Amino acid sequence: MEKTYSISDLSREFEITTRSIRFYEDQGLLEPTRRGQTRVYSKGDRVRLKLIMRGKRLGFSLAEIREIITIYDTSPDSSEIQLNRMLSIIEAKKQALEQQIRDIAMIRIELETTEERCRKALEELHQAPTKDPVND
Repeated sequence: MEKTYSISDLSREFEITTRSIRFYEDQGLLEPTRRGQTRVYSKGDRVRLKLIMRGKRLGFSLAEIREIITIYDTSPDSSEIQLNRMLSIIEAKKQALEQQIRDIAMIRIELETTEERCRKALEELHQAPTKDPVND
């Protein structure tokens, strides 16, 4: 008999809330069977959840995660297709991260320039002679 898992088992193992697991079900990423009101997760569901969590850590969208899982579900022999798709998603993520790094560097330069201007303006204010409104 195949090992099964409860929602609590998976929640503890992956350190996520049961609400998150139910959300992934609502999104069609997990499909547990039911025994009455109880959700029963298979080894396959556990693997899917592991893939979901890994994908999220890597910054994949749920749509991208769904695509990878769908490729696997369509044909378990589709490792080459799945791996090629993963590589293209990874490359796109790396390019996006590189752009974010460049954007952050530019923002930092702008902040430092603005900070320098503000400090200089404050220094000039403190060095300016004060006007005496009575004698002016």
